[in-house]
Amino acid sequence: QVQLVESGGGLVQAGGSLRLSCAASGRTSSTVNMAWFRQAPGKEREFVAAIRLSGGSTYYAASVKGRFTISRDNAKNTVYLQMNSLKPEDTAIYYCAADPLSFTTLRSAYNYWGQGTQVTVSS
Repeated sequence: QVQLVESGGGLVQAGGSLRLSCAASGRTSSTVNMAWFRQAPGKEREFVAAIRLSGGSTYYAASVKGRFTISRDNAKNTVYLQMNSLKPEDTAIYYCAADPLSFTTLRSAYNYWGQGTQVTVSS
């Protein structure tokens, strides 16, 4: 089993920045591919960004490309999401996900999930 714990969420004004962290523990061999998703009130959970174990391959949703950066520190079993130029529409609960096989935007492909961290962007 893999445990994922997100942190770093909070309240920020539009145009501001936040950095989310996701610490993995347990069978970390299953965290080859890691991703961030988000879910706004009344909406489905959507893909934000993904990264492979090596960190050399990343992928972003069009809505965040150029503003968000995903990275990882394998020595710490931690993945990060640096969020800049935040907009009110970025308000959501942000979830970390991991899977040993899938490098994809599909939510259903990820086997391991964290509990989420709230990000609120005020206008």
